[in-house]
Amino acid sequence: MPKITFIEDDGTEHAVEAGADASVMQAAMDNLVPGIVAECGGYANCATCHVYIDPAWADKLPAPEEAEEVMIEAAFDVRPTSRLSCQVQVTEDTDGLIVRLPASQTGA
Repeated sequence: MPKITFIEDDGTEHAVEAGADASVMQAAMDNLVPGIVAECGGYANCATCHVYIDPAWADKLPAPEEAEEVMIEAAFDVRPTSRLSCQVQVTEDTDGLIVRLPASQTGA
């Protein structure tokens, strides 16, 4: 199973295993990673699963689609590697993915 490391704004790490058919958001939810609210359930209709993809991984993932880009603009503290975790699919190629959680997501 691919492993994903979520890093909170305060540096707390959560290393989880995820099914290859899950989204990064679902992997976080299944493993009780704080800061991923996912109010819309994974349909890119909110930005409550906003994350920063580690720069070493940003170019290895498919580019966001237009709907995701529009919704990311509604998030707080948007950065070049901002993504909606519900739109990032876990695959065997994402084994080792590092995702950082914005302070606005974790209440820090």
